[in-house]
Amino acid sequence: MSEADRASRPGGRTARVRAEVLAAVVAELAEHGYDGLTMDGVAARSGVHRTTVYRRWKSVAGLLVDLLDSGATDDWAPADTGTLEGDLIALNREVYESLTIEPSITRAVIAASFRTPEAGAALREFWADRYRRSGVVVQRAIDRGEVPATTDAYAVCVAATAPIYHQLLLLRQPMTAAESDRYARAAARLGSS
Repeated sequence: MSEADRASRPGGRTARVRAEVLAAVVAELAEHGYDGLTMDGVAARSGVHRTTVYRRWKSVAGLLVDLLDSGATDDWAPADTGTLEGDLIALNREVYESLTIEPSITRAVIAASFRTPEAGAALREFWADRYRRSGVVVQRAIDRGEVPATTDAYAVCVAATAPIYHQLLLLRQPMTAAESDRYARAAARLGSS
C-alpha cells in the first residue's frame, strides 16, 4: 500500500473493524443487556469473523473495556451557551437524556462495569476524562468573570450531575428534565460563591 493509499484511509481496516465491533457491542447491550452480550453475538451483528473478535478482544469484558476506552478519543465537548448556568443546564440535559432514553446504553454500560475489575477501571477512566472535559464550562465562566478564579471545576460539575445519577440509577426514582435543570442552577450558584 502506498503512502497516498494510507493517507486516504485513515485507520484503514483495523479502525473499520473496531468501529463495526464496538457498534455491535452497543446494539447488543441495548437489546440484551450485559448478561446477553456474547462474543459470537457481537461477531454476527458486526459481520466481523468470530476468530478476529476473539483474537483481538479475548472476552466480553475486553469488548466492554474497549467500548469505554473509545470514549477518550471521541469528539464530545460540553456546549458553550455563554453562561455557566446555561452550560451546566446543557450538560445536565445530556446526562438526563442518556439515562432516560430507552434503551439507555449509558445505564447498561454502568451496570456492566460492575461485573469485572477491568471494566470498572475503564469506567473510572471514562468518567475522569468526561469530568476533565466538562471542566471547560467552569474555565469559561472564570474567563468571563462569572466565578472566582479559585472555583473547583470538578466539584461544580459533580454537584450539577451527581443528583441525576443518584436519583435515576441508585434510587431508581423518576426525575423530570426541570429537576435536572434545577440541580444545574444550584451548582452554578455554588461556583459563584
